[in-house]
Amino acid sequence: DVAAYVRPGTELDREAVKRGNSTYFPDRVVPMLPERLSGDLCSLHEGVPRACIAVRMKIDAEGNKLGQKFVRGLMRSPASLTYQEVQAAIDGEPNDKTGPLLDDVLKPLYAAYAALKSARERRQPLDLDLPERKVMLSEEGKVTSVAFTDRLDAHKLIEEMMVLANVAAAETLNAKDMPLLFRVHEEPSQDKLESLRDTAESAGLTLAKGQVLKTRHLNQLLHQAAGKDEAELINMATLRSMTQAYYSPKNFGHFGLALQNYAHFTSPIRRYADLIVHRRLKRLMRGDRRKPNQKRLAEVCAHISDCEREAEYAEREMVDFYKALFMKDKIGERYSGHVSGVTSFGLFVELEETFVEGMVPFQELTDDYYHHLPEEHSVLGERTGRRFRLGDPVTIRVLSVDLSRREVAFQMLAGGGHEVPRGGTAARRSSRTAGRKRPQRTPKGNSAKKPLRKRPARKRNTRRK
Repeated sequence: DVAAYVRPGTELDREAVKRGNSTYFPDRVVPMLPERLSGDLCSLHEGVPRACIAVRMKIDAEGNKLGQKFVRGLMRSPASLTYQEVQAAIDGEPNDKTGPLLDDVLKPLYAAYAALKSARERRQPLDLDLPERKVMLSEEGKVTSVAFTDRLDAHKLIEEMMVLANVAAAETLNAKDMPLLFRVHEEPSQDKLESLRDTAESAGLTLAKGQVLKTRHLNQLLHQAAGKDEAELINMATLRSMTQAYYSPKNFGHFGLALQNYAHFTSPIRRYADLIVHRRLKRLMRGDRRKPNQKRLAEVCAHISDCEREAEYAEREMVDFYKALFMKDKIGERYSGHVSGVTSFGLFVELEETFVEGMVPFQELTDDYYHHLPEEHSVLGERTGRRFRLGDPVTIRVLSVDLSRREVAFQMLAGGGHEVPRGGTAARRSSRTAGRKRPQRTPKGNSAKKPLRKRPARKRNTRRK
């Protein structure tokens, strides 16, 4: 019950709304609230009573929500469990903590999750297959690896429960005409959909035309690509076609989750939007129907949406710094990877073993003059016809690392089914372009004082839905 401690108009509240949310880095967290609250009084600890706002939800055997009720109360957690511990218990390896909870708590919870999975399959939210990468640090702060985070059924269970609770909060406040902050995710623009359709067709796949787009149509495309060489290409292209989610006092629905009513309720300790929803629910429980200042509510929505984007940018930049630091002593080494981005100034490549992303600048592709084909997410060699496309497997050598820019540069050794020879600059010019000064392949508007590229925004964090 964060709202019990963070009261409107206090200095604590002003600082919380200023920060908007907590920001997560590989080595630390910059919290929205002071440590005394975020790590203690507003955080669950095993065996310690904590004030809470709880929601009791009823679902049927098919996962349909039959009703909900929000209450204030005290919660005493019987055990602090990790996702791995819970999953191991369900898989037949309980320990001293999970064993006593297995039959009465964990198995019924997984049974509820199985029902919710059925409802999810009918609803068909967007089903992207893009595992999250995590930078692993030693106690001394040294990067030990960049690895996939395991996605267990225990993770999915909690995610489904949180989604359901968020829906319950939005529906409860909506039913009583209580203004709130909705989590909005609008459908893709027609231009982005056409670009995705072109990408799908270039891969021999189809995205249906002539109907109102639903997430199930995108899922059909993703399922067509599953298990094929084009799977990575289609998943990334679909992700890039999405709009960015934001907070709004007006309800435009959540396209990605295929939900009409959605708000953030489950994390008031790290998101100001959830704290506002908690306050509205507590007012409703008290019978207080006073309406908040709508202009101020709209201003807060815009501000915390900006804060979220800034936090995501900072998190991404810090992760990129640690990835570059990890590669600092690996210059000259060969790696396998795939093309993860195609721009007018070079190719981004993500490595298979380390999941580090770097760039092959066009000046390093000296075997030909390459034309950027943005609608096909590819580049095409003018003389050789060699093509590099989003998702293509490649082999690279690490050329350099620039920690100040958080960038890693690669040299292309093989890709597009061919070895890439090292030619002189003349090899990059056709007879038509020979003698002409090649135009600078830098992002529009860049100057000498700016980085060579502007990093494309690529959402990897599934946490923010």
